[in-house]
Parts: sequence; C-alpha cells; structure tokens
Amino acid sequence: MGREHCLCLVFSKAEMAAKHLLSEECSVALNHMHSYELHIRDAYLSTRGLVHEICAWMACYYIEGPGEPLFATFFQNQAEVKRELGKQFLNYLRGCESKICLPVIKRPEMDNWRTGRRALESALELENHLSKLLLDLETIASANNEYDVLCFMEKYLEEQKSTNYLPCQLRYHKELENQA
Repeated sequence: MGREHCLCLVFSKAEMAAKHLLSEECSVALNHMHSYELHIRDAYLSTRGLVHEICAWMACYYIEGPGEPLFATFFQNQAEVKRELGKQFLNYLRGCESKICLPVIKRPEMDNWRTGRRALESALELENHLSKLLLDLETIASANNEYDVLCFMEKYLEEQKSTNYLPCQLRYHKELENQA
C-alpha cells in the first residue's frame, strides 16, 4: 500500500461523504480493531499491580538491584497510546455514520504475567495479533475498494510495523535469565 491510496483526501466533501459509507465487512473489522485496542490497553494497565511482584522477582536477577522494570513505563505509555488509537477508530466509525457494535473480548489472563519475561511475551503476542487484525482490515478494505479506510489506517500499519521494543526487551530478559 503506497501513498496513492491517500488521493481520496483531495476529493470534494460530497465525494468524500459518498466514499465514507462503509461495507458491513469493513465496519465489523473497524469495530473489532477499536475493541482490541482497548483490550490491549486493559492488559497493559493490569500490569501495574504486577510490577511490584515482578520487581521482587527481578531483584534476584539484576545486578543493579530491585526497581521498576524498564518495560513498566513502556506498558503505561502504551496503555495511553492504545486508548488514543481506540478513540481514533471510534471517531472514524462515527464519522462514517457506521454502526458501533464492539465485540466483547475476554479479559487477558494476567496470572501468568508473574515474570518480566512472561509479561513481555504476552504483550508481544497481543501486539502480533493486533498486527494480524490490521493486515486483515487492510485486505478487507482493499477487496471492497474502500480507499478512505486504507488512507485512515496507513499510519497505524506503519507504526505497528516499526514496533521493535518488545522483541528487544524480551531478548534482554532471556539473556538475564540465562546468566542467572
């Protein structure tokens, strides 16, 4: 997907209004994206209570001693980012006068996030699933010639592709565990 999809931004308001009618398939996918962004936010926010337990566990492995793990700040920041992205998907649906019907996504299992490594692995799984949902939405929008949706989600696809923090942190934690 290249910049050619963003040509829809130069159309008149009347043409844009006509283009904003979403297919049912695309509307469902956008609703799912909004719901999943909030699901990930919930997972990241849920780590707050676990940070203290993780810090105690990490004290056994870290030379610099216990303290809040580096990824705790990342999770807090990402929770805010996911909330904002969820709002943007919701606003887009509203702008298209599309039905808003968010699917219920089971609350993440947080009991298995007892270590920094497991928290990072779970977060990476969530982000990988988000990438898949974005690619599925791109496929649906392309199949339905919904170029305004492709324009809207182009930045999300690029941001998601450039996320490399979690894999780097995960490698770091694996190395620490192997040294211990």
